[in-house]
Amino acid sequence: MDALVDELLLARGVPRDDLARHRDPKIRDFLPDPSCFADMDKGAKRLADAIQQRETIAIFGDYDVDGATSAALLTLLLRRLGVEPIVYIPDRLMEGYGPSGKALVELKKRGASVAVCVDCGAQAFEALQEAKSAGLDVIVVDHHQCASLLPVAVALINPNRLDESEHGAAHGHLAAVGMAFLLGVALVRELRGRGLFEAHAEPMMLDLLDLVALGTVADVARLKSLNRAFVTQGLRVMAARQNIGLSALSEAARLVKPPTCRDLGFALGPRINAGGRVGKSDLGVRLLTCTDPEEARTIAAELDRLNEERRAIEMLIFEQAEAQAKQQDGPVITVMSSGWHQGVIGIVAGRLKECFGRPVIVIAEKEDGTGKGSGRSISGVDLGAAVLAAKDSGLLAAGGGHAMAAGLTLPPGGLDRFRKFIDERLAADVEKSRSDRALLLDALLAPGGVAGGLCDALDCAGPYGAGWPKPRIAAGPVRLLRTGIVGDGHVRGIGCGDDGKSFKWIAFRSAATPLGEALLSAPADQRWWLAGSIRRDEWNGGNAAEMHVDDAALA
Repeated sequence: MDALVDELLLARGVPRDDLARHRDPKIRDFLPDPSCFADMDKGAKRLADAIQQRETIAIFGDYDVDGATSAALLTLLLRRLGVEPIVYIPDRLMEGYGPSGKALVELKKRGASVAVCVDCGAQAFEALQEAKSAGLDVIVVDHHQCASLLPVAVALINPNRLDESEHGAAHGHLAAVGMAFLLGVALVRELRGRGLFEAHAEPMMLDLLDLVALGTVADVARLKSLNRAFVTQGLRVMAARQNIGLSALSEAARLVKPPTCRDLGFALGPRINAGGRVGKSDLGVRLLTCTDPEEARTIAAELDRLNEERRAIEMLIFEQAEAQAKQQDGPVITVMSSGWHQGVIGIVAGRLKECFGRPVIVIAEKEDGTGKGSGRSISGVDLGAAVLAAKDSGLLAAGGGHAMAAGLTLPPGGLDRFRKFIDERLAADVEKSRSDRALLLDALLAPGGVAGGLCDALDCAGPYGAGWPKPRIAAGPVRLLRTGIVGDGHVRGIGCGDDGKSFKWIAFRSAATPLGEALLSAPADQRWWLAGSIRRDEWNGGNAAEMHVDDAALA
């Protein structure tokens, strides 16, 4: 099994002479010197000055999970350093994405002398200029695409700055919460050098890795190198349930076992997001920084309720957007309609991307004719850069993002021109990405090989997620027995080999697809190869392995 783990690591790009470090990724083995990032030392020194001089510090965060975890991480760290910051999370519908000059000036009026913008600010030229004019020092901690010209700030910490060092730019895949953690490391080091911890206990940064793991996975950041160490160690911290808010949220999500990457992405993340999408934008930060277990349970229950409301809204918009998408055959699907809730269009874009295998932009048209859009991309297609180019070309009032996701503001009547621009710019990349599609397999097994022991071995090369795909295996030849439709259009059955060994399989949401139809109509004596990932089926207390089928082929 150790050899299998090594093969999985090699297949995901790990050099053979670096296998030992990647088998059990630890923070100390991957953490860079924070000083390698432009402006990191400037930001740490300004915060250290503010702490020692007892200045009021404000944290301005985005309303998604990455923003919430970034803001919560810095809030908890500052508390341990004796400072209670002002936390400001903008309302998605009323204020939109990123810092506004009005909000930053208001923070100054409330007594703040320095503000840290997390997961936003890389394109906030006017807002940051207003803050400077008002006498507010701003530190930006972001990871979104930057233009060649940067907004004015005391420090702009972003590995995707065009003038970033080679070492810093190598960490461009980090989520904002990862960059916030690195700022925390630099801040603690700066204060240590000033002798602050000679009389006071030094805060433990590693205790905050549960927040880093949650933000990294929920933001679909690539799980390579440092991110993989963040998530590996963060899951271990989260299993101890030290964070009162996360513990309450796990109870609300009915998670009784130690969390997995899937739990972060599909159970905890969506509930944190629900506050910013259809409820109060600051609920996520309030939960993650909560010190009262009863209050935490109340907030977690509210987020759970809002998540159910979000799902209902999302389902309705998805059906309408899907109908539009089916009428488009361009490289990028761009759909727009009035009445769509801005809080869920990003999720709808992600679902459509999975359905159509193309980048998707979903735009909610407002009463004044402008459109708020959110896009999701496919591997090899940099959507954030394309949206930024459209903005620079005058086609968008605002826009930006990163390779796999972007946001934008469309002026009235601008849909056709924007659609033409984005199609032409990304056509070649989309064609190449789609032509390169192949079902890459990590192992070929006899039916009896689909077993719990193999699941355990495969887990050793995890955690898996964006940029670090879960192993895919093919098993067969098998005959398909007891096939049928369950749940929301899932097709499941049993694959039985000629030697009598068998395994359970399920193809999610496939009943109306060519794959599902082929599996349902297969004659009993027909033999197949099934390909997909395997995991333990813990439904109703079970523990056997089952395959989640991605594709099938006649043997």
